[in-house]
Amino acid sequence: MASRRRPTVHDVAKLAGVSIATVSFAFRRPEQVRPETRESVLRAAREIGYIPSASARGLVRGKTGALGLHSYEFLLERPLHEEAVTAVSPAPFDLAQDVIPWDGMPDARRADIRAFPLYVDEVQRGFELEARRHGRPVLVGRGDPSQGAITETAGRVDGLAIFPGRSARASLQEVTLNMPVVLFSLPPENDGYHHVLADNRGGMRDLVTHLVTAHGVRDPQFVGGTIAYDYLERFTGFQEGLRELGLPVPDDVCDDADLGRGPTFTGVLRLVRENRLPPALVCASDQLAVELLDLLRREGVSVPGDVIVTGFDGILAGLLSQPALTTVRQPMQAMGRVAAQLLMLDPDDAPERGRTVTLATRVEPRASCGC
Repeated sequence: MASRRRPTVHDVAKLAGVSIATVSFAFRRPEQVRPETRESVLRAAREIGYIPSASARGLVRGKTGALGLHSYEFLLERPLHEEAVTAVSPAPFDLAQDVIPWDGMPDARRADIRAFPLYVDEVQRGFELEARRHGRPVLVGRGDPSQGAITETAGRVDGLAIFPGRSARASLQEVTLNMPVVLFSLPPENDGYHHVLADNRGGMRDLVTHLVTAHGVRDPQFVGGTIAYDYLERFTGFQEGLRELGLPVPDDVCDDADLGRGPTFTGVLRLVRENRLPPALVCASDQLAVELLDLLRREGVSVPGDVIVTGFDGILAGLLSQPALTTVRQPMQAMGRVAAQLLMLDPDDAPERGRTVTLATRVEPRASCGC
């Protein structure tokens, strides 16, 4: 079998009878090469299928032109149901078949159609659209919390946006990223990075106000662990909303359900079986809320007849759930676009300590609260 080695600049130079530097100039600085010499170089390149390497040119300039996105934990893109996780097989497809049968694609057969797009998918789309508008390629990196994972991504781009995760902050303290960096949904600190946030507190206060004024809810309870910064901010906004309306304020969540651990909803199940459900369960995210809707349905609990359920984020899964999920929508695509814009700021316009941009949210009442 013939070799499929990618042609190099050395091959072009040999075939055209010129130096490597002349080949480089023919592509990067054509005005500095005689037209007949450049034509000879281009003809040789076409003949052997040579394509100039953008990354190699970037190394010469000290820039790649690319923007990067990096996430640490798999839970960020976790499908809504565990069977969807186990269904995605790493086994290769049989590429020799004329048509790969449906039964040969376990992820297609069993994956929940509500599983995408999720938060990460929406933000990534906005990031890519903004980068494309400026002619900038995007590199998506994922990996464990080790120093090597993030530096490998950072080494290929001119600016890096990083999704939140349990280990993100700790990992960033172990590396020096000498480039523009944007952190999504992590608390602004004196770290020199840009931060892109949604107005989690304000959105949750607005949701509480809706439940109280439109539905007469007096004692809602919060579902979701508060380890993540976003979730803690939402729980704080939940408490603030109740306090502003002169209602009892719970000191803690009624269920610390965590997407990374299941979730099992032991707190909610206890309330169901003790017949002590509150009038409303306010979930820290749409993914939690959609999982909770499924659990309540299995337990014979009617939503919103027996209990109101709400979420936060505004992912497509909430709109497709039964009943459709009342939520607080954060502008995820806009967050991605803002992050890309921050990475492309002229160094003279970028604040030395980083810039924090907070985007407003909006309550979207649907059937799960009775609207």
